[in-house]
Amino acid sequence: MIPKMDEYKKRWAIESDDAIKPGLEAIQEALALVGNPEADLQIIHVAGTNGKGSTIAFMEGILRQHGFSTVVFSSPALIDIHDQIRLNGHPISTEDLDTAFKLIKKVGLSGKLTDFELLTVAAFVACRQFAPDFVLLETGMGGKLDSTNVVIPLVSVITSIALDHTSFLGETLEKITDHKAGVIKAKKPIVIGALPKEALAVIQYTARELHSELFAYGEQFTLTTEDAFNGLQTFQLNGRGMKGAHQGVNAAVAIEALLAAGVMLEEDKVAGGIATTQLPFRFQEVFPGVFMDGAHNPAAAKVLTETIQLEFPGEKVDFIIGMLKGKDVEQTLNELVPVAASFTFVTFPHLQAEKPEKLMEYCHHEKKKMTNIESDTIILEKECGRRTIVTGSLYMISRLMTHSLGFQNRSDLS
Repeated sequence: MIPKMDEYKKRWAIESDDAIKPGLEAIQEALALVGNPEADLQIIHVAGTNGKGSTIAFMEGILRQHGFSTVVFSSPALIDIHDQIRLNGHPISTEDLDTAFKLIKKVGLSGKLTDFELLTVAAFVACRQFAPDFVLLETGMGGKLDSTNVVIPLVSVITSIALDHTSFLGETLEKITDHKAGVIKAKKPIVIGALPKEALAVIQYTARELHSELFAYGEQFTLTTEDAFNGLQTFQLNGRGMKGAHQGVNAAVAIEALLAAGVMLEEDKVAGGIATTQLPFRFQEVFPGVFMDGAHNPAAAKVLTETIQLEFPGEKVDFIIGMLKGKDVEQTLNELVPVAASFTFVTFPHLQAEKPEKLMEYCHHEKKKMTNIESDTIILEKECGRRTIVTGSLYMISRLMTHSLGFQNRSDLS
């Protein structure tokens, strides 16, 4: 479900399947028909369970501080299809996206792709139009069979590994890592965040087999508590706009990835990029005492809890949560219980939205209730002056922000 994509499909009479169909054959054939625009781009390919968006945002901030132009292709949409393809931080225009769909229609791709494959082709066509210095490319799911995995990047990045999308990627860390390790390419560097030992072993084996130089957080590079980055170069940073210890790791991964890609970096511009980078829905305060954070699996929920404990020591918060089906709901909620004063569960208009009643069943907290996301007071009603954290599915957060609170474009969220 990609918001507003149907408008383009209808306008250009293009059909595509909204199902998830991992595999590369269809996307490879489609890209060949549009002239393989991905082959001429300088790409940094980013996979991982959590932290992809933040790491890309840090890279984007650093590159723009240095005067480079960038295109980011990411998912899911924060508002709609346009913010998934961003040129120098700005969502793609209707005119530019129409140009891409016009070519897609001309070469006869209607009915041959899934929605995400279709959007991936459009993104690469748009990249050829923009001719940016660097493309920051985020996987949709996994890596090996993800439709973005048709590129030979300057460097591959794996931010983190945890259990998620287990019905597609496997139910063990080793199986999930095997999918994500698919973004590693022969003789191209690979930069990784702090990974569990089971995942690290798979990455190390794959890197050796492909003769890819491995840069691991905590080994080849690190970020100290005094904000000193030590890796392929050494930089002194001056704080971060994005909160949480995990964002320090993401920032370090971003810096090392750019260095491994051969980008010449200057200390003041690196520090400036890290200090000023913000990303919607990453512990973002949208109103006084109201925060948005897209923690949708146990690993992300654990990090969110740690951030709350660091930023608001001893406080309990009220959670508002909506999630998609297929997630480990019970463990995600369990991770949040230590800092929870209450839970409010909501539904939202998405085919895979889990019912609030089901979320209630998995919640082991004495204070919990359900409500309607269409209520525009849902996140502004505070009890006893407590802070409110809206979390779970990014689709739910986006719906809440746009429908209930009138946020209509990405610039409203920054």
